[in-house]
Amino acid sequence: MPHPAPYPAPPHGAPPPADGPEFVAHDRRNSVIVDPSGVSLEINGHTLDFPWSGITTVHAAPAPYGQVLMVAVVHPGGMLYECRIDARRKAQLHQWLAELGPVLHHYLAYRG
Repeated sequence: MPHPAPYPAPPHGAPPPADGPEFVAHDRRNSVIVDPSGVSLEINGHTLDFPWSGITTVHAAPAPYGQVLMVAVVHPGGMLYECRIDARRKAQLHQWLAELGPVLHHYLAYRG
C-alpha cells in the first residue's frame, strides 16, 4: 500500500513556498542546509548558496566508506558541487538520509 506524501504535490512549474521542510546536517568542518530558499553547503569555512532556481538536481548518498553523508548540488551549467559530512554514528547517517530524502523530494518536485 503506498504511503501518502508528507506534503502536497506542487503544481507543475510553481515556485517553492516560503515555508516548508528544512534539513540540517553538520560536522566540525562541513555542513548542508536545505530549506525553502535553496541549498547551502559549507566546506572548510567556505559557504556556497544555491537558490532553487539555480539547481538542476541534488543527490544524496552514503559514502562507500565510513559514516559519511555525501550531498551533491548540480548546477544548470553542469557543474557539480559536493559536500561530505561525517556522522558520529552509523545510526546518525541513516537518520540524516531518512530525513533528507523527503525534504529534497518536496523542493525538487517544483523543478517540474
